[in-house]
Amino acid sequence: MIRLFVAFCLLMAGPARAEEIVLGLSQDQVSITANFTGSDILIFGAIKRDAPEPTDQGALGVIITVSGPQVPLNVWRKDRRLGIWVNSEHIEVDAAPSYYAVASSAPLSDVLKDVEDLRYSVSIPRAIRAVGIGIAGGETFIEALVRIRKHEGLYLVLEGAVDLEEDTLFRTSISMPSKLVEGDYAARIFLTRNGLVIDQYDTIIPVYKVGLERWLYQLAHNKPFVYGLMSLLIAVASGWIASAAFASLRR
Repeated sequence: MIRLFVAFCLLMAGPARAEEIVLGLSQDQVSITANFTGSDILIFGAIKRDAPEPTDQGALGVIITVSGPQVPLNVWRKDRRLGIWVNSEHIEVDAAPSYYAVASSAPLSDVLKDVEDLRYSVSIPRAIRAVGIGIAGGETFIEALVRIRKHEGLYLVLEGAVDLEEDTLFRTSISMPSKLVEGDYAARIFLTRNGLVIDQYDTIIPVYKVGLERWLYQLAHNKPFVYGLMSLLIAVASGWIASAAFASLRR
């Protein structure tokens, strides 16, 4: 009976994956303080194998993405009318990552097939869900959004930035700018062979204000009246102190 039970458990578990990801992070959270100027996250790991690496199944690739909280927004196009620039057409973006970085061990097109990109939403355009993207010229709105956020350092494409050593160890460093939206940042690591995803590892990197900044943020959002009253008292006290100091200097 015990042997039958063990055999049943092994059958339900299914065959072990030949190659899978073992991940590590240089820091498991990002703390935003008053002097926060950005942070670099070192993502590293190894490829665990139950058997020697196959030599006839194509090249191995590693892709790492870090995505900030999804936010809805409208992307407008400005046209010049009667000598002034005004908003004209727009599309609704149902969910766009506030921050997104994608790093790969080789050019993305070499390590990920388009059908897999569509399935897992790896590239930046695929990570953006937009309403009305099917309209004529809708792609230009998404291209403009990506271009603007790349210029702001919020969208990063780091092709070849993942160092893959002997198809076993990998690492990369991803920069996060100072103007980060608070929330849980999703990190995904994809292991590919011949452009097909053979394993995926997901983890979360919390990004939140800490210390006095966190207390003031929570006070402003949870108790706005108290926050406003405190701000007013601080302003009055600062004005009185400045006036007293100026008066003493004139004597």
